[in-house]
Amino acid sequence: MTRHAYVSKPAPLTEEQLLEILKKYDANHDGGLSKEELKAAFQSLGARLPGWRANRALHHVDTNGDGLVSGEELKGLIQYAKKHGYISATN
Repeated sequence: MTRHAYVSKPAPLTEEQLLEILKKYDANHDGGLSKEELKAAFQSLGARLPGWRANRALHHVDTNGDGLVSGEELKGLIQYAKKHGYISATN
C-alpha cells in the first residue's frame, strides 16, 4: 500500500501582496516590468512555465506596445494574475 503525503496549496495572494512582489522584480527601478522581469516574478510565484506565462501576460496587458508592463497596465497584470489563480478571487 502506497502512502500519499497531502500538502496543502498555499493560500492565494491578495492584490496588494502580489503588487509588492512584482515591484521587487523591477530590477532597474524604471517603474515597469520587462519580459525578463516578469519571467523572474512568475518563477518566484511558482509558475510551471514562467517564460511562457510572462509572454502571455505581456501580450494581454501591454496596451501601448512598449514591451513593459507599467502604470495603468499593472492593474491589468493584477487582473491577469487573478484570472490565473495567483491571487484570491475575493479581492
